[in-house]
Amino acid sequence: MDFKIRELRAVAQERLREPLSHAVSMGLCAGDPACAFCGIVSGRVPASRVYEDELVLSFMDIHPAAPGDLLVIPKMHAAGLQDIDESLMAHLFRVVHLLARALRRSGLPCEGVNVFLADGEAADQTVFHLHVHVFPRTADDRFRLEVRWQERSRAALDHDAALIRACLNRGGDRRGTS
Repeated sequence: MDFKIRELRAVAQERLREPLSHAVSMGLCAGDPACAFCGIVSGRVPASRVYEDELVLSFMDIHPAAPGDLLVIPKMHAAGLQDIDESLMAHLFRVVHLLARALRRSGLPCEGVNVFLADGEAADQTVFHLHVHVFPRTADDRFRLEVRWQERSRAALDHDAALIRACLNRGGDRRGTS
């Protein structure tokens, strides 16, 4: 997989010589000239576009898990979840929902859909421009996530919940319960 990412970055580097032309109306960072996905947004890196609006772009993954595998990205450069606001994230996932429904009706093999977002190196994020994978699943596909599910005591779960709630409250968000 690292070779695939390096290959995409090499193509992007070749085309990322002129300044970015896709400044987003939000007034946030318009793009990273070294980012392959910013190159796709600006049109300097080719992509098979599926959906586009003022804030979000979707295109086919060049190394798909299955035919129909697509990516949904914010047009502004954002390395991870912490770099975008709630309204942009909500819009991005509205588009993810729209595209997942279209994927199911597309005629491509699709018995189910996975939505996947890796945020950070420890989560196996390999392109550091926030992106959501939307890909079709079939009963006989070879995609697997290897996870060692754990059992935790109610006391441990309550402790973890309290730690996360405390961070919600510090951030000014009072939606958590006490």
